[in-house]
Amino acid sequence: MVEKEQVRPLAPASDRPPSSDDDETTLNKKRFHQRRCFKYCVCVSIFIFLIAIILIILFFTVFKVKDPIITMNGVTVEKLDLVNTGGTILPMPKPGSNMTIKADVSVKNPNFASFRYSNTTTTISYHDTVVGEARGPPGKSKARGTTRINVTIDIITDKIVSHPGLQNDITTGLLTMNSYTRVGGRVKLLNMIKKHVVVKMNCSITVNITSQSIQDQKCSKKVKL
Repeated sequence: MVEKEQVRPLAPASDRPPSSDDDETTLNKKRFHQRRCFKYCVCVSIFIFLIAIILIILFFTVFKVKDPIITMNGVTVEKLDLVNTGGTILPMPKPGSNMTIKADVSVKNPNFASFRYSNTTTTISYHDTVVGEARGPPGKSKARGTTRINVTIDIITDKIVSHPGLQNDITTGLLTMNSYTRVGGRVKLLNMIKKHVVVKMNCSITVNITSQSIQDQKCSKKVKL
């Protein structure tokens, strides 16, 4: 009796020893994944670097808080009563009267955000003696805009008449006074960058007593951040 040859079943795939082709495929997949992760990390790093560079440039250019510019556009004398003796008008202020000076001040905001300022203060002095003071209302200068402020100051002429230096000014026909204007406010960028700014301006104003006009005007400015 012929013995039947027994057929052995094949081993399952999981029990097969790994072939060289499988190892190479797995290695290639791993290398591809590593390269893709590397490229992704490089792209993210470059993107973050570019964003940082852009923010730095914006911070030192567009978002940099610049000094507001205050300018005295002009000063006019609207009322000045002179001494009248027998029909002769003397080049000196009349005692008991007031002199009115109107100052035209502008505030230029060079920033990309609005500049909000509080009450403006303007003081007029004659030989270091304060003879007039006025306050302007608070306001806002728009981004990269200019705001005009008109300040009317009543000068107490009695303080000028009683000053010993008036005689020399009457001889020349010129009355020299000093004005001091202070504007304090705040610049706010993107609700994050806040900067308090105080702008001060000193002016020397020479008034022609006879013509009641401004003969000369010189100003200097100072900004405090």
